[in-house]
Amino acid sequence: MSGILASVNDALTTFLNAQWSIGDSAVLWREIIGNGFGIASAIGGMRRVVWAWPVGIAGNILLFTVFLGGMFHTPQDLDLYGQAGRQVMFLIVSVYGWWQWHRATTAGMREPADTDPSRSILSEPADTYEAVQPRWATRQERLFMLLVAVIGTCGFAWVFSALGSWGPWADAWIFTGSLLATFGMARGWTEFWLIWIAVDIVGVPLLFTAGYYPSAVLYLVYGVFVAWGFVVWLRVQRRAAAERVSSPTQSA
Repeated sequence: MSGILASVNDALTTFLNAQWSIGDSAVLWREIIGNGFGIASAIGGMRRVVWAWPVGIAGNILLFTVFLGGMFHTPQDLDLYGQAGRQVMFLIVSVYGWWQWHRATTAGMREPADTDPSRSILSEPADTYEAVQPRWATRQERLFMLLVAVIGTCGFAWVFSALGSWGPWADAWIFTGSLLATFGMARGWTEFWLIWIAVDIVGVPLLFTAGYYPSAVLYLVYGVFVAWGFVVWLRVQRRAAAERVSSPTQSA
């Protein structure tokens, strides 16, 4: 038994320390793999499948160790407390989203008729539109998002500055925006894709400057992906609304 544990420990240590050299820069494989899990989770979120959440959680755990570069002695050797903290936030909110979407599989709700069953989070059709049926946020919900964006960014910028984080204001917005976008995804707000775009605009220059190249490249990929995801959710939203309008006519 001790031999098996030793082998597992050696394999884990090798994985955590594995690096890939790009020119004069070294990149951790766990940063690449963690970001790969992140994009897979985003794809799952666009398709509204439950596995998007546990896959995302796995990526969060890996990236948490990457962005505390000073503590874990990564090649960058920089502490980005906002980037690391948002991995913890992602994990917590993802548990909520996982539960929210799982609840939809047991409660059931209506889907567009052409939805691929293998990609649906639903079980039996019902006459409700709950959980992750895409919709625009209400005026009150948008005001809530705006207040959280402003207060959260200012508050976390102060905290991250006190901790000695690198790029505290950019880090603070990325953390706050990520919180809003992940919560919006769990609630089914179509606006969450737009929040991700705003996060990407700030995140790309921050991560390139800090030397986290795989994460910076992923942010660029996200920029294209979230625009696509926004269109997909908008189409689903409009199709569902059309079905609701046409349904009474058909039944008559």
